[in-house]
Amino acid sequence: AAAGASLRDTPEDISFEASANTIAFHPSRDVIAAGDVDGDVYLYSYSCLEGGNQELWSSGHHLKSCREVSFSHDGQKLFTVSKDKSIHILSVEEGRLVTRVPKAHSSALNSLLVIDEHLFATGDDNGMLKVWDLRKGTAFMEMQQHEEYISGMAIDENKKLLLTTSGDGTMGVFNLKRHRFELQSESQNGDLTSIALMKRGKKVACGSSDGTIYLFNWNGFGATSDRFAVKAESIDCMVPVTENVLCTGSIDGVIRAVNILPNRVIGSVGQHLGEPIEQLAKSHTGQLLASCGHDQKVKFWDISSLSSIVVDDYRKRKKGGQLKALSRKAFGGGDDFFADLREEIEAPKEEEEEKEKEDSDESDSD
Repeated sequence: AAAGASLRDTPEDISFEASANTIAFHPSRDVIAAGDVDGDVYLYSYSCLEGGNQELWSSGHHLKSCREVSFSHDGQKLFTVSKDKSIHILSVEEGRLVTRVPKAHSSALNSLLVIDEHLFATGDDNGMLKVWDLRKGTAFMEMQQHEEYISGMAIDENKKLLLTTSGDGTMGVFNLKRHRFELQSESQNGDLTSIALMKRGKKVACGSSDGTIYLFNWNGFGATSDRFAVKAESIDCMVPVTENVLCTGSIDGVIRAVNILPNRVIGSVGQHLGEPIEQLAKSHTGQLLASCGHDQKVKFWDISSLSSIVVDDYRKRKKGGQLKALSRKAFGGGDDFFADLREEIEAPKEEEEEKEKEDSDESDSD
């Protein structure tokens, strides 16, 4: 960056030649990785200085679309999975291909979760889950419980239960310690697209293609404890920002900040103008959110204000009113293209509350 370059609130957009499907922040450095629909993987350093973003390397080893990228916890390796059915592990330092599993699954890979220094999980378009051990170079769990693609995965702090979301509308629960499938939730409306652990792991939030967030109690995985309709066409991706607040990305291009219990859309963090959002990621400092969308850009948003927001009013919000702008780059003001966006929250239904009571009565403690 040139001397005297001006400082911005957020890094500038990064533009790609093809749409990025996936992004991931480095766990300790100001570095972001992206994988695109052509199968190319890029590593950039980012900075709030004008002209401060820099491409560090790119890698073209995948033959088809790169569906997910994720850093190892020590930040030295980058895992990538592709529609070409392969898993690649690259060195972060120079982008060298270190490990390659060519036919890792029998169908296109869609999701990836790095579990610890040795273990990682992959999910494919047919609903197959595999959990791999790098020390052995093989998968020690292979389970086909879902009927449709695996869209997302999450794991508890103890690394015992792996949760999956699927296009078949269910959440799957797998026991990593005992190498077995535990249970599957009842099917919800729409595809489950994304998953986030909230409230110090006591609640699981799942996003769905019909714009609803479904909540489960930890150990109450069979039936939802609560649900609410975010007035968005869909929820395609989610990322937890605090224990209570997550950000959602939608086909309408808007990034919403949502409080969980009480369930509220707090406002808009930003937007890709009318372009669907594929993935969201939170930086290692927690100050920045990044998003990638069909506009072939990775954009950065200042989310530092979200950590201080407290929503403690359980009464139903008044309907109507514009989506509140939560960052300087989010649209605000009456003549915006987004001025007609309205937030609307559906109150939880009484029968669901009854159901929640029944569930808590019979929840087991294992």
